[in-house]
Amino acid sequence: MPNHAGSSEGVLSLKQVSRWFGGVQALADVSMDIGQGEIYGLIGPNGAGKTTLVNAITGFYPPQQGTIRFEGKPLNGIHPHRVARNGIARTFQNVALFKGMSVLDNILLGRHVFMRPSAMASLFYWWWAQKEEIVHRHKVEEIIDLLQLESVRDEPVEVIPLGMQKRVELARALAAEPRLLVLDEPMAGMNQEEKEYIVRFILDAQEALGLTILLIEHHMDVVTAICDRALVLNNGRMITEGPVHEAVNHPAVVSAYIGEVA
Repeated sequence: MPNHAGSSEGVLSLKQVSRWFGGVQALADVSMDIGQGEIYGLIGPNGAGKTTLVNAITGFYPPQQGTIRFEGKPLNGIHPHRVARNGIARTFQNVALFKGMSVLDNILLGRHVFMRPSAMASLFYWWWAQKEEIVHRHKVEEIIDLLQLESVRDEPVEVIPLGMQKRVELARALAAEPRLLVLDEPMAGMNQEEKEYIVRFILDAQEALGLTILLIEHHMDVVTAICDRALVLNNGRMITEGPVHEAVNHPAVVSAYIGEVA
C-alpha cells in the first residue's frame, strides 16, 4: 500500500479538458487534481485517451477546451520546452533515446532546460573543461547512482537491455529536476523482473527527490501497488476517479477491461 498520500493542495489541476482530432473527440471533459507528493494513476484500455491527455498536459497537443494549471499557473498554449522549464518532465511509451550516444550522454540531455545555447552546442566536445558543464555532470552522476546505472554509464544506449533503457529514460527525465514527473507506460514491453526493478526505482526517486508523479500504466498490479488515487478513462471520457482500489474495482472499469487484462 502506498504511504505517500498527497495534500489537499493541487499541484496539477485539469478542468473539463477536451481535445478533437478532425471529427474524432479524443478527450471529453476530463478533470483531475493531483496533490503534492502523490503518485496518481491514469489508467484505461488501449485507445482510452491516456497518451492524448499526457500530450495535452506537456504541451504537445494543447486542449481545445478546458484548463490545465500547474502549481496554480496556466499551461494552456505553453510549448513543450517551456512546460519542461516550468518543472514537468516526462518519459514516453516507446523508448525515445538517442542511438549512437552513451548512457551518460543521453542522461546529460535531460539537463538541456538549464543550459545556455552555447553550452548545449559544445556539450560533447569540451564540457568537462567548463564550470557549468561540470555542475551538470555532477547532477547526472547523482542520478546514475540513484538508478544504479554505473555499470553501463559509458555503453552505447542501444546495446543495453530494454529494461535498462527504460531506466535511462527515467534518469534523463530526472536530470531535468522536475517537480512533476509524468511516466507514460514505463513498464511497456518489460518482463516481470524488469517491472519490479523499475517500480523500485520509481519509488526510490519519488522518496529521494520529493516528486509528484502521474503514472500512465496498463498493468493493474503496478497501479494498485504504488498509486494513491487513479483516474480511469475509456473512449476519452472519465469512468471514475478516486482511491486506487475503489477506482480499479468500479463495475464500469471492470466492464471496460474485460478481455483486455489477464
